[in-house]
Order: sequence, then C-alpha cells, then structure tokens
Amino acid sequence: MVASSAASPESSGRDIELDTADLRVLAHPLRLNVLTLLRERGPSTATRISDELGINPGAASYHLRRLASGGLIVEEPDRGTGRERWWKSAHRQSIHDPAAAPAEQREAGRAYTHAVALAAADRLRRAAHEVPLLSQEWLDVTTYGDFLLYLTPGDVDRMRAEIFEVISRYRHEESEAPEGSSPVALQVQAFPVPGTALPLAGEA
Repeated sequence: MVASSAASPESSGRDIELDTADLRVLAHPLRLNVLTLLRERGPSTATRISDELGINPGAASYHLRRLASGGLIVEEPDRGTGRERWWKSAHRQSIHDPAAAPAEQREAGRAYTHAVALAAADRLRRAAHEVPLLSQEWLDVTTYGDFLLYLTPGDVDRMRAEIFEVISRYRHEESEAPEGSSPVALQVQAFPVPGTALPLAGEA
C-alpha cells in the first residue's frame, strides 16, 4: 500500500484510489509535496506554496495546473483577487495498492512509488532543519527510528496491516482534533535494505 498524505489505508468518499492517469500526474516528488502541503495546511496560492517549499512561483503554478488537470485539486474562486488563485485538495489522501492494481498500472505505479519515496525523504530533510527550533515538549516525543528486521514479503504485509490499524485509532478530522494538537506527519516505510533484494539478471 502506497498512501500519500500519511493516513490509514481505509478508503472513504474523501479518499481517492489512483488510476493510471492519476499515477502519472503524481509521479513527481515536488508535485506530491505541493499536494501534501494543500492537504496539511489547507487552501493556498502559488506564491505561498513557492515560499513554503523554496521553489519559484512559476514552478509552483505549473505543478498546481498539472494537479488541477488531473482533478486532484480544485480552485476556490471566491478567495481569489485579481490574478491570485487559491487552490485546495479535492481529496483527503491518495491510495495506490500495487498488489491489487491491474497489470497495465505497473509501470506508472513504480514511477509513483519512486516519487513518494523521494518526496518523503525531502519532507524528512526539511523536518530535520527544524529540530533545533522545536519546543522541549515536542522534542521529547519526536521519533526518528530505523530498525533492521529479517522478514519475508508476507511478514511485511502483515506488519503493515497491523501498523495501519493502530494509526486508524489515532486519526481525527481537523474539526475533531484534541485541544493542543498539531498536525503530525507519520511516515511508515518498509523496504528491502538497498542492494539485497534486486532480481538477478534475466529475472526482472
């Protein structure tokens, strides 16, 4: 299961199961980060997004247009003034399950998964820069864990399902968030140690 905008795997009317066209639109780490920013922070403009992600406004506008063309974001016309356009996410999260995807989605699914991994690494890098600025209360509970486990694909599948079950118990809509809460990005990553699980020549 590959889910952008970290969330539990259960789909709802607010979530989207990505089709081949969606996967191709989202096969870009910066575009994924633009979409994630809209989901985490709410509606925004190209100028605000460019400031937040450290990119130029032209690039932000381009990625917003690509997301809009795929139906992944929609415009909020009542908030714009003049040439300033406000955008919001059309869904709470994007879900792609490679195991359940049809064969024709495999290439697009690999490209999307690659982009998700790169986007997650970029967000982790940006979070690392803020560690020295965190309050002690948040620093005490912030976690960066890295564990070496020896597992079969079946073991990983079962562990993943158990982790998502735990996450679902802590998931609140923004309107239901407890007092004093802050948006928390929880990245769930499980992958073969690089260089250990690549297919032999001729087996790909």
